[in-house]
Amino acid sequence: MAQESGAQMHARDIPVDEVDLIGLVAVEDVRAFEALYRAYYPRLTRFLRRMLRQQGLVDEVLDDTMLVIWRKAHTYDASSKLSTWIFAIAYRQALRALRRADHGVAAEGNEPASPAESEPDGALQQHQLRAQLDDTLALLSGEHRAVIELTYYQGLSCREIAEVMGCPVATVKTRAFYARRKLKALLGGVGEQAL
Repeated sequence: MAQESGAQMHARDIPVDEVDLIGLVAVEDVRAFEALYRAYYPRLTRFLRRMLRQQGLVDEVLDDTMLVIWRKAHTYDASSKLSTWIFAIAYRQALRALRRADHGVAAEGNEPASPAESEPDGALQQHQLRAQLDDTLALLSGEHRAVIELTYYQGLSCREIAEVMGCPVATVKTRAFYARRKLKALLGGVGEQAL
């Protein structure tokens, strides 16, 4: 029982602040790394799933990303938000994986589950629109998918996306413009609703 309360006490001592967490990861605190992993797993998985469109690659790149974070935590200098630093690592790892794959990004295995028949029409239409948008996003280049994902789903600013992607803010804006334009063209009349 004494061991259990000591473990609970240590778990409570792990700071909730991400900058404190990465500081502890830098000194190889495994519990802090686990907390950081749990905090970023859903966001990184979603981002990588949209970029890579192959579940096997998503898992591999997520593992690679977390390994880089573990090894390079001491290099985080707080010149940007921690999330920007982490997404930049994930983005670079995803680009490497896409280059290794050396073929087009396949959308296999990413079909959303069909909705229950009891869903109201509005929810069904929303689900169908979402599925169509996901399929259409797969037709964009990796850079364009990344800009859309980081902007609309992760809520990063153009400046933060530029840091993640290692390019000027103007390039991010240009990529976003062309990505939205291509999505609207591919989606047709539904494009206005989706975007």
